[in-house]
Amino acid sequence: MPYSTKARILLLPFLLLALLPPIWTLARAESIPPPPQLPVKGYVLIDYQSGNMLANLKGDDRMEPASITKLMTAYVIYKSLKSGKINLSDKVTISEKAWKTVGSKMFVKVGSQVSVEDLLMGMVVQSGNDATVALAEHVAGSEETFVKLMNQEAERLGLKSSHFTNAAGLPDPNHYMSGRDIAALTRALIQDYPEHYPRYAVRSFKYNNIEQENRNRLLFTDSSVDGVKTGHTESAGYCLVSSAKRNDTRLIGVVLGATKEKDRFQASQTLLNYGFSFFESRKLHDANSPIATTRIWKGKDSELPLGVAHPLYVTVPKGQAPQVSTTTTVQPKIIAPAQKDQAFGEIVVKLGDQEVSKTPLVALKEVPQSGWFGRLIDSILMFFYYLFH
Repeated sequence: MPYSTKARILLLPFLLLALLPPIWTLARAESIPPPPQLPVKGYVLIDYQSGNMLANLKGDDRMEPASITKLMTAYVIYKSLKSGKINLSDKVTISEKAWKTVGSKMFVKVGSQVSVEDLLMGMVVQSGNDATVALAEHVAGSEETFVKLMNQEAERLGLKSSHFTNAAGLPDPNHYMSGRDIAALTRALIQDYPEHYPRYAVRSFKYNNIEQENRNRLLFTDSSVDGVKTGHTESAGYCLVSSAKRNDTRLIGVVLGATKEKDRFQASQTLLNYGFSFFESRKLHDANSPIATTRIWKGKDSELPLGVAHPLYVTVPKGQAPQVSTTTTVQPKIIAPAQKDQAFGEIVVKLGDQEVSKTPLVALKEVPQSGWFGRLIDSILMFFYYLFH
């Protein structure tokens, strides 16, 4: 029976109430302003825990990184330290090439012996190109060979818009990084080598009776900032990758190509403040905790627990965490052996209908093959199982 005009009027308030949730949801979404306009060529802002991109201007464009290059140099050196190939106490003889390297200096003397520890401080805090080349030669025998290691690590880390021709970041047409790659590298450096990260918060270092302050002025003006690296050449402009932690949230910001030195600091501060003001991170799953359990055939165990290798976070606009959902997909047929951390599926995180991230679902334990009789039985069971499924 059609509604009368009077009935429609009586129902109108209830219809309006029913519409309120989507209206408020839309208002929450619209309350997040667009990323700030900054006086730089490009910038990127990511959340450290989730890796989610929060703001981006030309983030995938190849740009000159200048001394931000030293983050990759450091990554390779830290890897050599972890493997035991070199030690912090090693004495490095300073070559003439290292001593003559142009640009910022630690002021080491040719022929002198300097510890790896001091050279690292000279490279990280003072941005010394001489210290950088000396370390590269100590790790690989020559800077040229060391650069090959840098490019190998870039490929392994999935840095698709990065290529290096020297260890210090001197200008070269074939030496470049993108803002996205710089942010990803910084995240990997903090995550993989946390024991070395505190160097990036050191405000000054003295060597050869010459004390130099860290060029990252944010260390002196924002107590939440604890890194990371400046860069400057005439062609690259003023660059900075910064990282700050407030409460349980850490953000990484990259600004490239500022024309004035003060602009890189103001732009970085604005970018960090924007991220902390309008976004929040939530942990969805712990590392090495089962998210799904699946059948594994021909193994000593019949079940394989799957989870994530690292804690899984998502970063979303503040107030929109309830809209986050996850979907897991598992490989339909898994046959032993299975190695720990081997991928057998993925977990997709969505904010509403928008896909935010994909993360591999990995085996949380090793499952070796069973004996021949067990494999035979499972072959028979598999045949009938997939016949009816």
